[in-house]
Amino acid sequence: MSLIELSAAEQSRKLAAGEISSVELVQAYLDRIEKYDGSVGAFLRYDTGRAIAAAKEIDKRRAAGETLGPLAGIPVAVKDILAERGQRTSCASKMLEEFHAPYDATVIARLKATDAVLIGRTNMDEFAMGGSTENSAFQTTQNPWNLKCSPGGSSGGAAAAVAADFAPLSIGTDTGGSIRQPAGFCGIVGFKPTYGRVSRFGLVAFASSLDQVGPLARSVEDIALLYSVIAGHDPQDSTSLDKPIEFATPIDKPLEGLKIGVVAEHFAEGLDSEVESAVREAFATYESLGAKLVEVSLPHSKYAVATYYVIAPCEASSNLARYDGVHYGYRSDQAKLAAELAAERAALEEAGERGAAEDLDTPLVRMYRKSRSEAFGPEVKRRIMLGTYALSAGYYDAYYLKALQVRRLIRQDYDKAFAEVDVIAGPVTPTPPFELGSLVDDPLAMYLVDLYTVSANLTGIPALSLPCGASKSGLPIGLQLQAKPLAEETLLRAGHMYQSATDWHTRRPPL
Repeated sequence: MSLIELSAAEQSRKLAAGEISSVELVQAYLDRIEKYDGSVGAFLRYDTGRAIAAAKEIDKRRAAGETLGPLAGIPVAVKDILAERGQRTSCASKMLEEFHAPYDATVIARLKATDAVLIGRTNMDEFAMGGSTENSAFQTTQNPWNLKCSPGGSSGGAAAAVAADFAPLSIGTDTGGSIRQPAGFCGIVGFKPTYGRVSRFGLVAFASSLDQVGPLARSVEDIALLYSVIAGHDPQDSTSLDKPIEFATPIDKPLEGLKIGVVAEHFAEGLDSEVESAVREAFATYESLGAKLVEVSLPHSKYAVATYYVIAPCEASSNLARYDGVHYGYRSDQAKLAAELAAERAALEEAGERGAAEDLDTPLVRMYRKSRSEAFGPEVKRRIMLGTYALSAGYYDAYYLKALQVRRLIRQDYDKAFAEVDVIAGPVTPTPPFELGSLVDDPLAMYLVDLYTVSANLTGIPALSLPCGASKSGLPIGLQLQAKPLAEETLLRAGHMYQSATDWHTRRPPL
């Protein structure tokens, strides 16, 4: 078995025992990136020299007998939405193409403190808005299982990097399913913790009440390893929970008498038959392990997508207002703007339209408008306009306030269900991975891909995506587990319980 076929936990043990070096391990991944990422497009940037230098330093410190962190020498890929001091943080947008962060996000600082090797920055949908990684301003990422298909989004690059064995671990973000959906599409594990468990300090905001940072990996054991490093209270994030994260029981201890909630609404019209078959087979696996299936209802789940696509754009409209071409980020060409404005004013005055000439935008207003028009992509513009409209006078109560009220009803449904069961299980997505380009011109169809994932963000509960099968064409299918707030231990043990009896997480794409 090659080094890159080992789990991160196995790699860590071998590194600690001196059986392999960090330089060997990092070089193995860099060689694979060099060979295959030209086809996959998982990374926006990776720095071979920087990664090898970091690995050499860790090997040197290990040889000197220093105490190292739990991720010492392990490569980790990071979605290009978390600030890292001195490094470009673009959010896959022309708006931030040349932005170099002046500080480290808390998650980045914690990775560095545990001696992880940050191997590169992964591609994403611009400002995390999208479900296919086609909205990146710089490139499209392909699914390693079929290069004609989407890897999902918005953390498509982070998921593809793990699936293609470019890194054993990666960091993504999840606002409406952006970790779990690409994990499901790429045949790996993706985890969205309880809101507030992982600091958002240094995360470029999309929708602040929904955004979360989480890990992607091949196994639940590796997810638990990375989660234990990045989670924990952070006084720099006002929404950070001051709760201990230590697991009372190892995740490899099965859950006795596990009660799994099966949601009737998850198996309605629109669910692909191959997805339904794979998920129901996963239920049967759990039953064979001693779990009990209990039917539960989430009656307001049918409103989840509509609710999400009011709240998220409203928050995006507010958060993205800061990108004005003045403080930082892209600025439209000043000389060209001044020339255009002067030419328009002269033409109007010559035509006797002096009033119209005086009504033209001021140079500052025109600069704002042009900078934002030129730097934001179509999906970002669409969501800003939707959110601005929903927040405008006369519409706030009808849209945003109403969406907040429905959000509360959705949370009450979950609270009621978790009074009866330990976890809720169901599909991650309605279909297997779709072909690139097939939904890009149909925003509504693209939004419906989030059908089963947005509720976890609206309610703040933890959720886990696991590979549970494959379509007839060999594309991955994902199983989603959800648990009540702060029940990460239950969720990870339930996920490990499934993986101990199946091998879907060990399968690799034929690159």
